[in-house]
Amino acid sequence: MIYLDYNASVPLRPCAQSALLTALEIKGNASSPHYAGRKLRALLDNARQNILDEIKAKKLVFTSGGTEANVLALSGLGPLPLLVSSIEHESVLKAASNSTFIPVTEEGIIDLKKLEQLLSSFKRQGVISVMLVNNETGVIQPISEVVRLAHEYGWKVHTDASQALGAIPLSFKALGVDMMTLSSHKCGGPVGVGALVIKEDIQLHPVIRGGGQEYGMRSGTLSVPLALGFAAALTNAVNEMPSVSQRLHQFQHKIETYLSEGVIYGKGSPRVSHVLSIGMPGVSGELQLMAFDLKGIAISVGSACSSGKTKESHVLKAMGALPEAAKSAIRVSFGWQTQEEEIDHFIQAWKDISAFQNVKEAI
Repeated sequence: MIYLDYNASVPLRPCAQSALLTALEIKGNASSPHYAGRKLRALLDNARQNILDEIKAKKLVFTSGGTEANVLALSGLGPLPLLVSSIEHESVLKAASNSTFIPVTEEGIIDLKKLEQLLSSFKRQGVISVMLVNNETGVIQPISEVVRLAHEYGWKVHTDASQALGAIPLSFKALGVDMMTLSSHKCGGPVGVGALVIKEDIQLHPVIRGGGQEYGMRSGTLSVPLALGFAAALTNAVNEMPSVSQRLHQFQHKIETYLSEGVIYGKGSPRVSHVLSIGMPGVSGELQLMAFDLKGIAISVGSACSSGKTKESHVLKAMGALPEAAKSAIRVSFGWQTQEEEIDHFIQAWKDISAFQNVKEAI
């Protein structure tokens, strides 16, 4: 199988696997006061500090993943007004069901003028949530400008940086946001752990109540092995970023060059180098997914759903794509293990599939 679905989950890095397995052999609970507990607590504190150092921050709350972190960020300050971009991940859209959408341009970038108009229309201050890197198109959002506007009006800013983690330089301090979501398996760490990075003066109402772990903001026994795997993966991803990003940019450019007949969404905007949203006119994304799968290539249609089903991209619709065009797009994402010959196989497979007048017969 040629795996080109890194935005769904990055393959586990060897260093993360090693850290996880080593920690699994240690007995105890990190909340226990005896020697075994203190040993685990020291490991956990070290993992926390390593992550904070890599992203230039001072405080984080460990969670079960990006989804929980998003929910905590959007509910933790109470029933405040919420502004979210129309291209957010489902975990944000569903956590902020009573929110107001911020529109985006045809190139997939948040409309800053519309954002300012919305901010000026509210009598009460609230929270803005805009993802740093879109999970379908790879478009990088102007978060610093969002922060400038938001803070001018007294609003707080949350950003889901899951798809930026390990892909582009990431500094919580430089972005200036109040809260930032991270997900371990988006940088090659284990599934089942993430974090909400917060400014030191923020205290959130917990979604999960219990023993009062994580500054009283997220109760439950923490998984030290998962946290250690997360920290190891992030450090490895950051160290390899310059060389890997250059290679992935070449892959991205090659696909865009050889698939000139395809529609590349967000092509004119700043993007990360490891993902492409490509439209094959006249052929549904679901049929393409099946055809690629039969050719031994794993891609996705839009964002990976928990049910495993595919559906029309709300991101492309928000960018102004017509329904039929939005249905014909696939997402191709690659990463640290991807080889150039795999990209060549994908390009040839795309050409073969698009050449069939009736893809249903072809598969």
